[in-house]
Amino acid sequence: MQGGAYETLRRESAAFIGGLPFDGYAIGGSLGRSKDDMRSVLDWSLPALPVDKPRHLLGIGEPIDIFDGVERGLDTFDCVSPTRLARRGVLLTPDGRMNMTAASYREDFVPIDEGCDCYTCKIFTRAYLRHLFNAGELLAYRLATIHNLAFMLRLMRDIRMAIGRQELAAFRAEFEARWLKSPNRLSDTRSQLESP
Repeated sequence: MQGGAYETLRRESAAFIGGLPFDGYAIGGSLGRSKDDMRSVLDWSLPALPVDKPRHLLGIGEPIDIFDGVERGLDTFDCVSPTRLARRGVLLTPDGRMNMTAASYREDFVPIDEGCDCYTCKIFTRAYLRHLFNAGELLAYRLATIHNLAFMLRLMRDIRMAIGRQELAAFRAEFEARWLKSPNRLSDTRSQLESP
């Protein structure tokens, strides 16, 4: 369904699409200019969609946005964000983003995330990944992508488990407390994302 950040168009599109016998429904198009706009678009759109069929949100891949969507009844998501970040040396961890090109990782001989069981974290250190990125080695992009996708899959698994235990709000609070507390790991991410 479409309609930009316009309530009337979103509600009209949702009612029309939601009335058709599809196997699932997707919310796409512009979700506005801010997180508040996105939440409003979802609040206008989701009530018209059947709750017994999958509801998918296109183009959303930030962890906090995933929680916002799940709390509103979305089932699946897709976004280039985890792989785009990986190509720029930005890795996702429970403690926020890490820019692997930073000098602080030059002699950091631990995994990206010691709690992660992905191939990258099992075999490679932060220092080695930093070396690969700074040397322009193509392996860096693959290893970072493997890790970021594993992070997102684990996050979705943990969200499903929290829902099953009826503890989603507590899990979100715990996740956000770690994710948002590390501004030092975010300090140079913006310039990484804005570079071509």
